[in-house]
Amino acid sequence: MRPTPITSPSRQRGAATLITVLILLLVIALLGLASLRGTLMEERMSSSVRDRGLSFQAAEAALREGELLASTKPALPASGCSKGLCAKPDPTAAPVWEDEAVWTDAPETLVNLGTETARPKFIVELLANNVPPRGSCTTEHVIGESACSGTESRYRITALSRANGRAEVMLQSIYAVP
Repeated sequence: MRPTPITSPSRQRGAATLITVLILLLVIALLGLASLRGTLMEERMSSSVRDRGLSFQAAEAALREGELLASTKPALPASGCSKGLCAKPDPTAAPVWEDEAVWTDAPETLVNLGTETARPKFIVELLANNVPPRGSCTTEHVIGESACSGTESRYRITALSRANGRAEVMLQSIYAVP
């Protein structure tokens, strides 16, 4: 007769411990993967914020370039746009900055952004001529003083910074020229 095998309690506890450890290891691995996924998402978000910031800086530099051009009171076409210079906009028409054709021949400026460069474009639209100055005459002003006389021209400058796979930023300013 053969003796019946005796299973020892320590052997059964070893198998239960192994299963428990494997389950805990699986849970820790899943937590690690979830943490890694969150870190990668944060990395992408911070990269997007940086990219948008660089595009914003480039658009702002183009905006200043457009304001500099507007300060010279450039000769504008009678209608439409030519090389980034636009006549008074038609209030019933769509805004000129929404037309892709306007941006094809718009002037661009080269902007150095540290290790990168950008080539934002700008357009200058005449909004109005012969506009009274922003300040109004009061009893404190003497008639004929420069703050109470003369007219201004108002321009809308629109700057666009875009590149393939990068953030696109469009800025506008209203610029008054005495």
